[in-house]
Amino acid sequence: MKKGPIHTSGKRKTAIARVTIKPGEGNVFINSTHIKNYTPRMARLRLEEPLILAGKEITTKIDISINVHGGGISSQTDAARLAIARALIQHTPKLKSTFLNYDRQLLVADVRRKEAKKPNTQGSARSKRQKSYR
Repeated sequence: MKKGPIHTSGKRKTAIARVTIKPGEGNVFINSTHIKNYTPRMARLRLEEPLILAGKEITTKIDISINVHGGGISSQTDAARLAIARALIQHTPKLKSTFLNYDRQLLVADVRRKEAKKPNTQGSARSKRQKSYR
């Protein structure tokens, strides 16, 4: 168990999330909004996964502050969930095997990015305009 605040970050596509964990009473804020008010519902449920896996005995003793920007809602959710899980592991190292058994994406970043646009493709990365020689 590490003393004092814990700072971690997580990335997904162009979304970057920064998480701070400090002793408290179990409040979770994402961009200054309480997690209970975070929408859409599916994103909120994905954010709560590492907290549920950690258990009430750990999450009721800490406050979590998440600052996330860039990307879309889904990418922001995945970046924040990665950062939360990493911070919880620094707080309680025995959670690592639990997180890995549940979903590897909780601890390992997804490095896939959008493929660059190529010439003569009308905004697509691969499909080109057809040629006709008749």
